[in-house]
Amino acid sequence: MITITQVHSHKDLLYPIRRWLEGIEIHSPQQAHLLCKAIPAQCPFERDVKLFGRILFHIPPMCKLNPFYEEVVGLRFKALCYLADECGEDVTAYC
Repeated sequence: MITITQVHSHKDLLYPIRRWLEGIEIHSPQQAHLLCKAIPAQCPFERDVKLFGRILFHIPPMCKLNPFYEEVVGLRFKALCYLADECGEDVTAYC
């Protein structure tokens, strides 16, 4: 019997990297802080281009074009949860 995961992995060439990213575990506060600092909470590319105080055009968030967007956001969430739940730290500085 073939499972959905097996079928999905044969069609998606990036599946091994996705699986590796999802499997990363947080083992130390230093690792969690590094991930929270390295992975932004919002897309850093989204912005309004202004000239003389008027918006000329808007650059939409392009982070969702990243094929690993969901996995990277999930990794950041894991790091935040580790800091909050395991270490009892205030994570509002990363939000």
